[in-house]
Amino acid sequence: MLRKELEINIGPDGEVEIVTHGFKGPECLEAVRPFENAIGEVRHRELTSEYYERQTTEQTRRSRRR
Repeated sequence: MLRKELEINIGPDGEVEIVTHGFKGPECLEAVRPFENAIGEVRHRELTSEYYERQTTEQTRRSRRR
């Protein structure tokens, strides 16, 4: 299973950048939502190629069995 990480960078001007690593599909948005809510207005969102990838095979298999 891929390691999931959030990289949070705070610039000298107080601007915050959150970068996700290892998340597939919209789960990255769920991971950053609590931080976005705490910080305030989102001025820019850039989706990475990982956003457009399918979730892991294990998660997909579990979904099909239900």
